[in-house]
Amino acid sequence: MKSISVIAIGIALLLCQCVIVKAGVVAPDAKIEKLADTFAFTEGPAADPKGNVYFTDQPNDKIYVWSTEGKLTTFLTGCERSNGTYFDADGLTLLACADLHNRLVSIDPNGKITVLVENYNGKKLNGPNDLWRDTKGGIYFTDPFYRRKYWDDPDMRQDCQCVYYLAPDRKTLTRVITDLVQPNGIIGTPDSKLLYVADIAAGKTYVYTINPDGSLSDKKLFCQPGSDGMTIDNEGNVYLTGKGVMVFNSTGEKIDHIDINEPWTANVCFGSKDQDTLFITASKSLYAVKMRTKGVTWPTVEKKSVSATEGKDSNALSVTPGGQ
Repeated sequence: MKSISVIAIGIALLLCQCVIVKAGVVAPDAKIEKLADTFAFTEGPAADPKGNVYFTDQPNDKIYVWSTEGKLTTFLTGCERSNGTYFDADGLTLLACADLHNRLVSIDPNGKITVLVENYNGKKLNGPNDLWRDTKGGIYFTDPFYRRKYWDDPDMRQDCQCVYYLAPDRKTLTRVITDLVQPNGIIGTPDSKLLYVADIAAGKTYVYTINPDGSLSDKKLFCQPGSDGMTIDNEGNVYLTGKGVMVFNSTGEKIDHIDINEPWTANVCFGSKDQDTLFITASKSLYAVKMRTKGVTWPTVEKKSVSATEGKDSNALSVTPGGQ
């Protein structure tokens, strides 16, 4: 009788373990699909609120859109060689790291480009590479140095390869990280409490606490290796790129790997109507794979509305869904 009880307890424990063990991040039986391969080098995917995915072909100076209906169109030709992109809080304006002239820009739905940042302390930036917008409207972006053939001045402009924070006023620019070798990929958590930054040259990715004023503290090694592009899912898993897509849980443990048959995997984002498809820019191609997890959706807080009767700010904030 005692042995039967022991066996029963063992089976119960085994069943409990089975319940808490999560499957891989890719949906069961899902296959990686090559959507298009007519580009020079794909980068910077970002999904709008509807799930359409915008991505860049930097050598050809173009931004494309893969729609939720599965159609490929050109959004903009002549995008200042945009690299990393991210949607602003309105869900319409595309923020972009554009290194033709080493600056951070915004691009409206009609393709009009507005310069947000082009220098620090009177000198050009090295070449903004990747970015992430927080829920306050501030923008973190990496500024590594990769020499480009199309630059008139091929030398590094700044005294370090840094990470910057453009405050919500879109005027105040601050260096928030100065001690990395070559920062590249960057992503934050939906609650804007943590920021992940990859030091691609050092082969490491760090996590920082985001302070109320936008500064960073409590730097910790999150995982090795570093990464080119990054994203995060609704379970808190962080996706890194390079040799395919590497997935790490929130504690920094590697839990999955998505192999991509390309020389280099540059970047990733979640898209589609249900945010359950991972879009992957890799070398000359765009890929997609159905996921078990989903992309994060967080509230984007708009500016306070102005009361027509009182002529002053209302206390109410308008909140709309959005995410990448």
